[in-house]
Amino acid sequence: MNKKTLTRISLMVLLVAMASSCGQNGNDTAKGNLAKMKQSLAKMQAEKVKLDGQITSLEKDIAKLDTSATALQKPKLVALTTVKSEPFTHYLELQGTVDNRNVSYITPTGQPGQIKAIYVNQGDRVHKGQLILKLDDAVAMQNVQAIRQQLGGIRAQLALAKSVYERQKNLWDQNIGTQVQLMQDKTNVELLESQLKAVEANAQTAQAQADQSKVYSDVNGVVDAVTAHVGETFTGNPAAGGYIRIVNESNLKIDVTIPENYAVKVKVGTPVIIEVPDTHQSFKSSISFISQTIGVDSRGFAAEARVPAGYRLMPNQVTIVKIQDYSVPSAVVINVNTLQTDEEGKYVLVAEKNGDRMIARKHEVVPGEFYGDQIEIKQGLQPGEQLITEGYQSIYDGQAVTTSAE
Repeated sequence: MNKKTLTRISLMVLLVAMASSCGQNGNDTAKGNLAKMKQSLAKMQAEKVKLDGQITSLEKDIAKLDTSATALQKPKLVALTTVKSEPFTHYLELQGTVDNRNVSYITPTGQPGQIKAIYVNQGDRVHKGQLILKLDDAVAMQNVQAIRQQLGGIRAQLALAKSVYERQKNLWDQNIGTQVQLMQDKTNVELLESQLKAVEANAQTAQAQADQSKVYSDVNGVVDAVTAHVGETFTGNPAAGGYIRIVNESNLKIDVTIPENYAVKVKVGTPVIIEVPDTHQSFKSSISFISQTIGVDSRGFAAEARVPAGYRLMPNQVTIVKIQDYSVPSAVVINVNTLQTDEEGKYVLVAEKNGDRMIARKHEVVPGEFYGDQIEIKQGLQPGEQLITEGYQSIYDGQAVTTSAE
């Protein structure tokens, strides 16, 4: 500490003594003295920081020029980690949402009609082909009955016509009667048979129309919503009135929008990890679909990943989608905190043997990708080297280090 600094400290002590002896002169004087003391203290602290920096810089310069000084200095306590080669993967993290590939709104196969009965409730599990509701079929059934009565009449007429024709044919075979009469009886049978086929077709159509009053599920799933009520006209269209929605929860997907600059990195089959924060679930999947257009507003492209069976998710649930966009099977990977920067670029400190001691050595490195707290080192660091992972902040190149307290 130089003479000027000592003089300032003496002045500081004098000011403190004066403040103590003159406290009774009033609060204003005390406050003034306190402010001056704080200013002096701040100035001295700034000078101390500057001196500490100069001392550290000189120590580094001396260590480089005087190897004997390095040998005599007390080693700095550090922690070491052996550098290893290991797989390294980088993920692009985006927000996604759960969507359903098979959401069904139950609709009638025929015309809308008045609801007579609903056979399911919200939350019920249903199977494909299960009866969901019934519409009014009174008019359709009347039509079916009328056609059935018509069928009965035609069948009776046909039976009679066939009997007459058979008798006439027997007579004709005995050379009794006329050929004209025989042909008329045969034509009458053929006409009635043709009418019977036409009415039978009408009966099938009428019955099919009547069956359209029964509305069935076209998917397996869970009844997610029932807003329709008995007595209302049912169309199945949510925009037009009450509806019944069935969700197939076993056929879910994750929707995500990927920035356009990743278009060459992400493709169908790219591995992904899906995390669901709300339910603490995590599972692996892959990109199953990629849109071929870029959104004008989002400046990204839509992609999908299927949800494996066995995971209970709900449509519109928020997820974190981790898309693998870079992976190497073998890389030098270190904690990003150990990577330092100076005017020459990026570097790390490693411990090397120097006789019976260890010294710190600066290695300039070329970093690659980083993910989480890990960063890939492409050049400048080799497997087997001893990376200084604790205590590196106050160490310079050539300084003696140790891993045990002395």
